Amino acid sequence: MPRHSSLARLLQVSVGTQVAIAALWGAWRWPVSPLQAVLGILLIALLGPIVLAIEVALSAAVNRADARVPAASAGQLLHAWWTESVHLFATFWWRQPFRWRAVDDHLDARCAGRTGIVLVHGFMCNRGFWNSWMRRLRAQGNAFVAVNLEPVFGSIDAYAPIVEQAVQRIEQLTGRPPLLVCHSMGGLAARAWWRAHGTGRKVAGLVTIGSPHGGTWLGRFSHSRNGHQMRLQGEWLRELAHDEVRQPLPAMTCWYSNCDNIVFPAATSMLEHADNRFIAGEPHVALAFHPQVLEGCLVLLDRLDRACQGESVTGPALENS
Repeated sequence: MPRHSSLARLLQVSVGTQVAIAALWGAWRWPVSPLQAVLGILLIALLGPIVLAIEVALSAAVNRADARVPAASAGQLLHAWWTESVHLFATFWWRQPFRWRAVDDHLDARCAGRTGIVLVHGFMCNRGFWNSWMRRLRAQGNAFVAVNLEPVFGSIDAYAPIVEQAVQRIEQLTGRPPLLVCHSMGGLAARAWWRAHGTGRKVAGLVTIGSPHGGTWLGRFSHSRNGHQMRLQGEWLRELAHDEVRQPLPAMTCWYSNCDNIVFPAATSMLEHADNRFIAGEPHVALAFHPQVLEGCLVLLDRLDRACQGESVTGPALENS
């Protein structure tokens, strides 16, 4: 497990600053007007959900012009905003800044012979994003490594060696190629890894969750290197797709939603030759924790293990993977 996380430190400063500003405002205004004090604190606390509301509205407007994905209803959009607001505080105020080392990588020798997982987070995240996944995988007896993609605002290509190291650790322990499960930009990092290291390699599969394979409308507002690479139909994405013609991607499953507030138009999360799986009404972070996504990956792991052992495998889960 990585010893340091620049993203964790950045989020710690962010959370601490917001809490300090709220406390100072409350202490300053309370003697004058308790109402002003409370309203100011609420405004500071709700800045994140306000931004999320704007993102959800933008995604709805952009997605309406795309007939490939069902338009979201008002109820779905409201659900998406509320759900993502809850995940905002749980993920960016707690797990990633303060609990990113709470669950260690699981590399127990008893996992040998079973398919392991490499967990790859997205933009402005770290391995703490996957805490609930890691606990579940540990309980299931599957080996896993959760990476930290750094530098936080660097090129996506620079993450390929990090993913490669994790893949090697799983292969050395289990004796089998791993399954890569990636959220958001993590899916692009996995594709960049495949371009750099995939020649002659085997992998059990690649699962992406809300990954901007075709870029995202919001990418136009980013000035970071990796954010620029995620612009809609940008040069980096076109080059990546061109390279995959001569070195096709492994079997892929792409989860996407019509309420993704970060990656939209929603169809940009699909790939032409992948098993594209739609979940209605789920926002960007919450999509990674939807029961259908998690259970689908666990069933896929079970199918891969049984197939390796020569058992007959039937069932509906991720048939095309």
